[in-house]
Amino acid sequence: MKTTTQVAVIGGGVVGCSVLYHLTKLGWSDVMLLERSELTSGSTWHAAGGFHTLNGDTNMAALQGYTIRLYKELEEITGMSCGLHHVGGITLADNRDRFDMLLAERAKHRFMGLETEIVGPEEIRKIAPITNTDGIIGALYDPLDGHLDPSGTTHAYAKAARMGGATIETHCMVHETNQRADGTWDVVTNKGTIHAEHVVNAGGLWAREVGAMAGVYFPLHPMEHQYLVTDSIPQIEAIIDAGGEHPHVMDPAGESYLRQEGRGLCIGFYEQTCRPWAVDGTSWDFGHELLPDDFDKITDSIEFAYRRFPVLAEAGVKSVIHGPFTFAPDGNPLVGPVPGLRNYWSACGVMAGFSQGGGVGLTLAQWMIEGEPERDVFAMDVARFGDWISPGYTRPKVIENYQKRFSVSYPNEELPAARPARTTPMYDIFTDLGAVWGQQYGLEVPNYFAQGDEPGYETPSFRRSNAFDATGREVRAVRSGVGINEVHNFGKYRIVGPAARDWLDRIMAGRIPKPGRVSLTPMLSPKGKLIGDFTVSCLYETEFRLTASYGSQAFHMRWFLQNAQDGVAVENISDRQNGFQIAGPKATQVLAACTRDDLSGFRFLDLRRMTVGMAECIVQRVSYTGDLGYEIYCDPMAQRQLWWTLWQAGQEHGIVPFGMRAMMSLRLDKFFGSWMREFSPDYTAAETGLDRFISFSKNADFIGRAAAEAERASGPARRLVAFEVDAEDADVNAYEPVWLGGKVAGFCTSGGYSHYAGKSIAMGFLPTDRAADGLEVEIEILGQLCKARVISEPLFDADGARMRG
Repeated sequence: MKTTTQVAVIGGGVVGCSVLYHLTKLGWSDVMLLERSELTSGSTWHAAGGFHTLNGDTNMAALQGYTIRLYKELEEITGMSCGLHHVGGITLADNRDRFDMLLAERAKHRFMGLETEIVGPEEIRKIAPITNTDGIIGALYDPLDGHLDPSGTTHAYAKAARMGGATIETHCMVHETNQRADGTWDVVTNKGTIHAEHVVNAGGLWAREVGAMAGVYFPLHPMEHQYLVTDSIPQIEAIIDAGGEHPHVMDPAGESYLRQEGRGLCIGFYEQTCRPWAVDGTSWDFGHELLPDDFDKITDSIEFAYRRFPVLAEAGVKSVIHGPFTFAPDGNPLVGPVPGLRNYWSACGVMAGFSQGGGVGLTLAQWMIEGEPERDVFAMDVARFGDWISPGYTRPKVIENYQKRFSVSYPNEELPAARPARTTPMYDIFTDLGAVWGQQYGLEVPNYFAQGDEPGYETPSFRRSNAFDATGREVRAVRSGVGINEVHNFGKYRIVGPAARDWLDRIMAGRIPKPGRVSLTPMLSPKGKLIGDFTVSCLYETEFRLTASYGSQAFHMRWFLQNAQDGVAVENISDRQNGFQIAGPKATQVLAACTRDDLSGFRFLDLRRMTVGMAECIVQRVSYTGDLGYEIYCDPMAQRQLWWTLWQAGQEHGIVPFGMRAMMSLRLDKFFGSWMREFSPDYTAAETGLDRFISFSKNADFIGRAAAEAERASGPARRLVAFEVDAEDADVNAYEPVWLGGKVAGFCTSGGYSHYAGKSIAMGFLPTDRAADGLEVEIEILGQLCKARVISEPLFDADGARMRG
């Protein structure tokens, strides 16, 4: 066995083999895979082997499309069969909400280039003739859906990797992973120790245990999953005899998926009475075995399936496959560099291995070799969960995700499991004020405050929800008087040291402010993609504060530490500094009543230390509402006292608490972009307009400078614009296609209703040469083409007089 390697991949399932193959495909040949038993010994061997492109995240859907197209390439490279069956598939909708979800997905597919289509009951019966369409409104048909041979596909990946120079060691049990001072790893196995520059955890069912060897907790949990294979069914035999094959059918109402298997059918269930497996850890002795049959937990699901697919009622059961699969709390994989460790990579939690395994392998190989993936993969980035997560949180969230595997996924839905998990000192006060809670990164965040007979629960919907009126009331209160909300959902970082300014000039593309001032700046990847949208505050020449998206803390801290330098200390203080934002024309009057400081010279983007009430605070003259406003930061221990000071002073000015629903409406008035909507690693600063904050004149070789300067010279091919939309009861959410001249010319990034202007607003991308003020387009919302036009003047405070005045 080799004793040194550039990369040691731990785990020989489909994901580990895919990672190994893609590393060789992109040019690294000194790579090896370590498997404790035989290849496919975990979840891979008993998987149903289905694949599909449907995914709520467009980049995940694109990677699934890549995975599916890759299989023919693997067959050509290796001469091995993956057992491909491209039979197509339909997803059924039995109510309006399910159908709205399919319409929204079909709209996304248009600009992604996926050839899906909406079909009605009559077409469903032609495509999938065993389906009882009683009560069915329609379905989404995807010709790429299909299934394959799990073992054959995994071995094809493995052969292709070997052909590229990779080594595979089976019956090689990893006992320890120990990091050396230089960041490389000693991987201790039963066959000896391997010195590896990089380690990839592709441990599947054992990913938690493999991670623990490196002192890392991976938020994963295996769930029991059961599917049945029937004896021969006459209707299926007739289809086969006619030279056909029955397509896949996903029936969300019945929590089931179905496909042809031989001359019968295979049907699996995501039942509500599900069970977590190996709660206290996966035994190293588990391998090529199954769990005992358990029909009791799927009795209701089977009865529903008999009504949807009557042929099942007459079919005998040929075999039962009952085995564990591993899930993350949100159902997406955990991929990428593990925060806090050098050269340790994750390829875990890939529950849909044959839909996503190829995309995961490609993404990780690009990340390792090229420094970043080609697209925004935050939906599966291991850094989307912070160090606050625990097994006690993971398990109920995984159960919830399993139960909702085929449920409608609403854009405004707040899932209840494992909540509240993390709260600020304001939780009980805000609850008493009627807060209707959402969550971000495990933290409770008010979406809105229900007053009087306003609903205390926001009903999930693809259309304007029952929180519409409450949100409008809060927006109008801010614009006409003063509103207050918490600044807890900002990520906050303290940067100190003699080299702090130089480091920030290298890390950030924008101008770094002088003491007492604040600036806005993008943070770029080496390829010029956006990886951060920051406010930089200079307290002293050697001390700075950064604020950005709360949900990107681990993502941003990983980048900061990867680019660390002597003379600079970076500290995540997101939960150690809190406070409030006050915004609206009366905000200055409220603040003036709470401090002895003279506010007359407090300019836009100024920063001051001041005493507010009894609290020592950092106050910044800036507001994401686009209005006159202040961000007031303090120690969380002083937060409740600061609240009562501001709240009491605001009573004579009609102060109103407002939540994130109002915030997202207010920012649309000014066309302010939002992180992971308008601003993400999919886009560049020039495309989004953030290049106006890049300091090309500063004497610093900031990360991404060459790419940004090249794009500055050539100009971006597309540009972010705002639209006014003639919408009815549903506004843009994200990824709706923009039609121009009968063709899809762009897509939306986000949208909503401007309660201030009384208009539906969207933001999105168009080709630069077409993105002109007044351009007439159509935006597809839930299957309807809505007239829209490009607008360039903000709806509120267009000249910035109030915000800056």
